[in-house]
Amino acid sequence: MKLEIYRAESGGGNLADCPVRDVIQGISGKWNTLLMSALAEKPYRFGELRRLVPDISQRMLTQTLHDLQRDGYVHRKVFPTKPPSVEYSLTDLGRSMFGPLHQLLLWAELNHAAVRSARAVFDAAEA
Repeated sequence: MKLEIYRAESGGGNLADCPVRDVIQGISGKWNTLLMSALAEKPYRFGELRRLVPDISQRMLTQTLHDLQRDGYVHRKVFPTKPPSVEYSLTDLGRSMFGPLHQLLLWAELNHAAVRSARAVFDAAEA
């Protein structure tokens, strides 16, 4: 959606109220896309996710999963075991969002070298 179209549809609205920014910020965190990619494969228990992403702190994993759950992308299921175990999976909304996100991830992988090259050229010109 073009900026002009958004402003017209929102009555000349404030960009802080932009629905695209609101949604994108929820998936643009450092760990969000990685966790969404993992959960797109299959449901995972908390400990499995922690082992899958060893450089994420337990606090950050908890917070990121909580944020993804709040936005409706992730479902948290508690099993009545001792101690309780928890499994995370994508919701229908999460699966519908992951399709376009996956395309962006593929594009990033295919174009990573070109982006790094452009940065190097830019940085050299700035120096």
